[in-house]
Amino acid sequence: MASGIAVHDDVVLTFDKIRVRLQGADKQEQLKLVLFKISDDGKCIVVDEDKCLKVKDLNGEEDVFRKIVNMMPTEDCRYALYDCSWESKDSPKEDLVFIMWAPEHSTIKKKMKYASSKQYIKAKFQGLKFEWQVNDMSDAKDSSVFIDKLGGRGVVKKLEGKEALHTQLVHRGPGPDPERGQYRPQPPSCQSISYSSWGPHAT
Repeated sequence: MASGIAVHDDVVLTFDKIRVRLQGADKQEQLKLVLFKISDDGKCIVVDEDKCLKVKDLNGEEDVFRKIVNMMPTEDCRYALYDCSWESKDSPKEDLVFIMWAPEHSTIKKKMKYASSKQYIKAKFQGLKFEWQVNDMSDAKDSSVFIDKLGGRGVVKKLEGKEALHTQLVHRGPGPDPERGQYRPQPPSCQSISYSSWGPHAT
């Protein structure tokens, strides 16, 4: 059932700020990540004022993915926009990623509220290419999976200026896993993890 929730004007203004890169503007002040939440009275989606990252906040950061994950609450839901800078073998790219954060320790009531309200905030964000949904912390464990899901194996060469590391799958024997009918991943240091949802934006 739709929640009929409103979207605050500041949410749209923030989307415009993160989407439009003004010529001559200070790149260090450009927004990279913004979190949004449902207001305490449950009537409106608003900007989570204390939860944003600018380009300057990521200077020297070895693992941008981990920085983003650490911004998220462990027992509450959030929406977020991430302005992702990456490079393929052909050219540099910048894509907005919509994040639906609904961790396992959040209440069922909150998860349902955020799920039913997602359509309203997404309707304000035109031109999104990727959407990523997190339902438990294993969905957000490893940056290599983030990279693989973003562009596919071998497509993404760099993420936020850093060389991309990809997960690799290996056989346990000469063929598929006889117990699961699939290839088994390597040990946890290079484990392949599936996200709950990641792919081209769909309405």
